[in-house]
Amino acid sequence: MNGFYQSKNWRKLLDIIKLERLNDEGQLICEYCGKPIVRKYDCIGHHVIPLTDENVDDATVALNPDNIQLVHHVCHNHIHNKLGHQERQVYLVYGAPYAGKRSFVDGVRNDGDLIVDIDSIWECISGCERGVKPGRIRANVFGVRDALLNDVKYRRGKWLNAYVIGGYPLIGERERLVKELGAREVFVEASEDECVLRCADADNKKFIRSWFEKYTPPTL
Repeated sequence: MNGFYQSKNWRKLLDIIKLERLNDEGQLICEYCGKPIVRKYDCIGHHVIPLTDENVDDATVALNPDNIQLVHHVCHNHIHNKLGHQERQVYLVYGAPYAGKRSFVDGVRNDGDLIVDIDSIWECISGCERGVKPGRIRANVFGVRDALLNDVKYRRGKWLNAYVIGGYPLIGERERLVKELGAREVFVEASEDECVLRCADADNKKFIRSWFEKYTPPTL
């Protein structure tokens, strides 16, 4: 079931549903809370009849528009919590530096969710300000990250939702992680100019430019 949300059939269907469900003002309305879904990356397709290993290949369930609601990410979490679903939800949240990845996760997470954020790991174990990355502890930082990713991969612990946050500009790396972790992608989209404006440190602007030079979009 892990590869379903990366499949061409699912991606194409979701794009079609989004266009078909725009209202007269061109807004996409959340089918849970009734409020507009303002940000493209904040829209998630929710299966009313949950997907399982047994029905994921059944198009009348998995690819049936009548079984799919378009909801805010946070509303999707509320639905699963309310219904008592114990399925582990894993999200690969990626995008350019200063695109707003951590802000997005902070807005949708619940207490007890697992957040694997490489920038926060650097900050935590170095004692330095966010964005300062002493090379001497690089191996330690990535060791902590890899240990947490291993916890996500093997569903170790009692967390319900896990958010893996990073730049991940290369499609090959994203596809590998999605497959290994059984994750769904969330692309926090922002233009290069927007990211540069949010960056107060001139030295960090080179990382923004580098990300956009490397970025490869998903293929349909």
